[in-house]
Amino acid sequence: MKFGKRLKQQIEQSLPGWRDYFLSYKELKKLLRLISSAESGKAEAEFVYFLNDEIDKFNSFFMEQEEDFIIHHKELRQRIEKVMENGSDQKDYKEELAKIRKDIVNFHGEMVLLMNYSNINYTGLAKILKKYDKRTGGVLRLPFIQKVLEQPFFTTDLISKLIKECENTLDSVFPPSESAVGTLRGEKEALALAGEGIYRNTVAALLTMQEMRRGSSTLSHFSLPPLKFPDSDIIHTLQILPPIQIP
Repeated sequence: MKFGKRLKQQIEQSLPGWRDYFLSYKELKKLLRLISSAESGKAEAEFVYFLNDEIDKFNSFFMEQEEDFIIHHKELRQRIEKVMENGSDQKDYKEELAKIRKDIVNFHGEMVLLMNYSNINYTGLAKILKKYDKRTGGVLRLPFIQKVLEQPFFTTDLISKLIKECENTLDSVFPPSESAVGTLRGEKEALALAGEGIYRNTVAALLTMQEMRRGSSTLSHFSLPPLKFPDSDIIHTLQILPPIQIP
């Protein structure tokens, strides 16, 4: 699948509020076509300016989501502590725990989507820069990608940590009581019921991240690093079990 089509698909499968914050790949390709014209110097300057604007867009969006995730993670922990302090004798104890579990799984899915957001935009930048170097005979890609690797939107260590903490919380607060396969299927069903397309979007994001890393048999300065997801039952569930039907 060509990258432009893959990007369009990912945007369509993303959360509605995120769709304006992906790479403007079509616009960059249009600018690239102008570089061979008589005003190539102006077109090149506009191209680089547009790229820098895109990076600023990615960083602003990513850092805003990251901050929201930190706050939401803290709120979930406080909700769990409150329920546990009041004990299992309280009214609606099981119902409240079920709500919290659903929110944790939903939260986990959103963080996977943000990891994918980082990956797909990085890949798009690398591809458009490759086209630029090929068209102009320049060497913009390497220094620009080195700059990108230091940008907040590409730094996903904190998100990986929050994903792991979510999974630890699920393990400690909602310990499995079924067989291994049954437990995994339960996680998958929880994802499916988490609401508003998170299940579908998370599956699509995981598949995309895997496919992008299989796209080249050779490693280079521009290759995506290995996925940093922890050893997650939720992640494994999405990979090893057949899809369940979602009404």
